[in-house]
Amino acid sequence: MTPDFGYRPAVVTGAQQVVVIGAGVSGLTSAVCLAEAGRPVRVWTAAPPRETTSVVAGAVWGPVFTEPVARTLAWTEESLREFRELAKHPATGVRMAPAMTVGELPAGDELPPQAKLIPDLRPADSAGLPEGFQTGYRATMPMIDMPQYLDYLTQRLAAAGCEIEAHPVRSLAEAADAAPTVVNCAGLSARELAGDDTVRPLFGQHVVLTNPGLRQLFLELNRGPEWTCYFPHPRRVVCGGISIPDRWDTTPDSEVTERILQRCRRVEPRLAEAQVIETITGLRPDRPRVRVEVEPLGPARCIHNYGHGSHGVTLSWGCAREVARLVGAG
Repeated sequence: MTPDFGYRPAVVTGAQQVVVIGAGVSGLTSAVCLAEAGRPVRVWTAAPPRETTSVVAGAVWGPVFTEPVARTLAWTEESLREFRELAKHPATGVRMAPAMTVGELPAGDELPPQAKLIPDLRPADSAGLPEGFQTGYRATMPMIDMPQYLDYLTQRLAAAGCEIEAHPVRSLAEAADAAPTVVNCAGLSARELAGDDTVRPLFGQHVVLTNPGLRQLFLELNRGPEWTCYFPHPRRVVCGGISIPDRWDTTPDSEVTERILQRCRRVEPRLAEAQVIETITGLRPDRPRVRVEVEPLGPARCIHNYGHGSHGVTLSWGCAREVARLVGAG
């Protein structure tokens, strides 16, 4: 049975069909915003939500410094408002979690506007920092248990009258034949669908452990390809991280797994007793600039919403609301 979260679709008389391509977090959130605004929506996807890259995410809302900076800042802020509301309902898989961030923090006294969005941000007492780290911050950040959250979005979409269809899309023109408005949330597949060779994969790998009682998430900031992070959910802890550009192979790397475990257990010794549940991998859809814009598609039009890199969850609601505004402006 679909839980009642109190959301009901509006009714827009004569509204035209919209096809959303993709059932990851960007596609589902865009479809929810459109369906609840009264648009008749179909979601076409090559893989169900729990088999998309989104399910591999840690996941935590956080600052985004990606181009276009002014727009990603606004989208990040809009998503924060949504996640804070969703955290009031445990069934969503979202909660406001205590967080510690360490590592290469901004120099000087003035924090950038992206960091100023973080709720309850304050310097950490040096005595409370893990060994090897000199500075850090404490905060309260939205943390999202992705399998549960994707189920929630799917249920919310169904409550708005929209079903997810197993329908791999071969071209944007194919979708345009079915609806006058197409929303392209295809992630990495947008490289082929939109003919956009600036889209590239960023390989990521997480190790999932049983939770020995952790509540606080941990995130190291650095500019290297590997870092230390862990995200404790009620029944599991997602540990990372790594980012390898232009790697298409999603086979888990056992050496990477060992390095992740060593780093995380050094910061949090209680993880040494936790059991490994699984190792998960995914390809983040990277692009120099997040793309949310309208493009003509013959007699139809396409609204692109892709290229979020590792910030898909953080930008999801802001970009989805932008998509809904662009659809409504047509």
